[in-house]
Amino acid sequence: MSTIGIFDSGVGGLTVLQAMRPRLPMLDFIYLGDTARLPYGSKSASTVRRYAVNATRHLIDRGVQLVVVACNTASASALDEVVAASPVPVVGVVEPGVESALASGARHIAVIGTEGTIGSEAYQRSLQRRAPHVKVDAVACPLFVPLAEEGWGDHPITDQVAWTYLSEVLSRGVEALILGCTHYPLLKPSLARIAGPGVKLVDSATAVTDAVIDRHGRMALDGSTEGTVTIHLTDASQRFLRIAKTILGEPPEHLEVVDL
Repeated sequence: MSTIGIFDSGVGGLTVLQAMRPRLPMLDFIYLGDTARLPYGSKSASTVRRYAVNATRHLIDRGVQLVVVACNTASASALDEVVAASPVPVVGVVEPGVESALASGARHIAVIGTEGTIGSEAYQRSLQRRAPHVKVDAVACPLFVPLAEEGWGDHPITDQVAWTYLSEVLSRGVEALILGCTHYPLLKPSLARIAGPGVKLVDSATAVTDAVIDRHGRMALDGSTEGTVTIHLTDASQRFLRIAKTILGEPPEHLEVVDL
């Protein structure tokens, strides 16, 4: 394996890219942000499936050996279709997040995500299938993505919105909170403050990175040269570039606008 393809509707999946790069430094990465059609979270399931398959085919055409669906909405609604369309292995973000939450030993787990992710019940079904004894709650938090993209991950307004969304479920004794959107790691300071020290925050970016290394990493650890990162966007807005610089720590070096 020499190249991993990662796709998301926008910038959130860059948190997955940033989590993978230090741990798989010899690999090349192609990141596809379908920024012309974001957000996926408010789209119908059939539309998300069509977009996700198109994104996968684009990455396959560029020669990737592994596809990471770094979009929780697409992982929840379209993973089966993506797997069927892909001749290479596919890793979504739902199952790794579930595995990480259950590994914490939590007996009461809450999932937060977009309306599409929560409405799909993919996390809820997976948790109940794997651990029927665990109590599961789910909360749609549609304002979290714009807050993350605004750069307000540690901000009083984000604290207030998070408290509005989460105070009820937290009052019921949640022990682990799955951040069911790859934007949400950008909100960790505010979310940790509202959830409190007794609640484990399960970061989907870290969880999917662990899953890729566990399942496919041995093939990727040989080599001595540092890999490259290429960014493909369906719309190269200044907003994306600003947020990408914040997440990656530097402006994207290799950027191409593509048409799906």
